[in-house]
Amino acid sequence: MTRNSATVSLPNAPSIQWFLPLIWVALLAMCIVGMPLLEGLFRWVEPDARQVVYDRAAFYELLGRHVLVVGVAAVVTIAVGVAAGIAVTRERGRDFLPLVGQLGSLGQTFPPVAVLALAVPVLGFGTLPIIVALMLYGLLPIVRNTLAGINDVDATIKEAAQAMGMTPWQVLRHVELPLAAPVILAGVRTSVTINIATAALGATVGASNLGDPIIAGIVNGNMAYVLQGALLIALLALSADSAFNVYQKRLRQRLSAS
Repeated sequence: MTRNSATVSLPNAPSIQWFLPLIWVALLAMCIVGMPLLEGLFRWVEPDARQVVYDRAAFYELLGRHVLVVGVAAVVTIAVGVAAGIAVTRERGRDFLPLVGQLGSLGQTFPPVAVLALAVPVLGFGTLPIIVALMLYGLLPIVRNTLAGINDVDATIKEAAQAMGMTPWQVLRHVELPLAAPVILAGVRTSVTINIATAALGATVGASNLGDPIIAGIVNGNMAYVLQGALLIALLALSADSAFNVYQKRLRQRLSAS
């Protein structure tokens, strides 16, 4: 009886795992659509302000621009970070391991504001400087976790794969990367979640996103604007972080099952 009930409950597990991410996404959507309905609450925060709900751009447009900037930076950073991590774990690339580690750390030694200040004179105002800043700032967690994940793969498993006739490329593709995937994904999760908040700085260089209400609120002394931008960014970060968490758990379950 116990065995049957456990078997029946398994198909529902994925839907239960996705419950929390869906809650955060639903709250984000409700705030995007219904922010004007909260005018009374924000009026309590700023009773003397002439306007308390940010309306210079629609919140759904700001959200789309925010996600686009973070997404583009994430795709490039994942490609570069994972490729660099793989390269220095190969026999020919081990000599470059300290260099890659230092270059990855270099991106986080510079504050994003400083990166923007250096990038604007070269790249101009707009979206490109903040994408560059996010790429540099988000590289370190991906590189470190790629190195940790691949190096933690049991050497006997790789030797067994080679004994079966696999080429080094096949060992990497079918053994090392699948086993290292949960650790690599943890680095991606950290990188993306941090960059969702960091991307708000793009509003200071003309990259319109969810940072616009925050910057407008600081300039005009309107805390209601600041709260609106901060709330939406927090909900977006929680949505992404909880989704990555679910996917990590599913990867670990697949590995343990195999």
